[in-house]
Amino acid sequence: MIVVNLFCREDGVVKECRANGHAFFSSKGSDIVCAAVTILLKTAVSLVFELSKSGEIKVEADLSRRGNLAFRVDFLNKASEKTQERLRCIADFVRSGVSSIEKEFPKNVHLIEERDKSKNTEA
Repeated sequence: MIVVNLFCREDGVVKECRANGHAFFSSKGSDIVCAAVTILLKTAVSLVFELSKSGEIKVEADLSRRGNLAFRVDFLNKASEKTQERLRCIADFVRSGVSSIEKEFPKNVHLIEERDKSKNTEA
């Protein structure tokens, strides 16, 4: 099973996302569930890296191994409302996409979301 952990601030801004495991829906190289989750998360990583060009955030990502994908967002200074809104949209994109796949393939994908209960002091 692929487990996707989505970590957000209380206001919905994405802080981190990790995916681990394999869908085991079909054979390696032809697994549509794995492909769907992979393209969603790689798109999210791409969007976060594009947003990091603003200089307001730093992104660390690990896409080095099959079955594992992770990215983390760190704020370098006060993030603009536009940057924060885009990070909320990226969280919504991941949540909506993975939830949709999970509904159709509940034995193969599981989404776990955590939100900070602390005050948002980094942005």
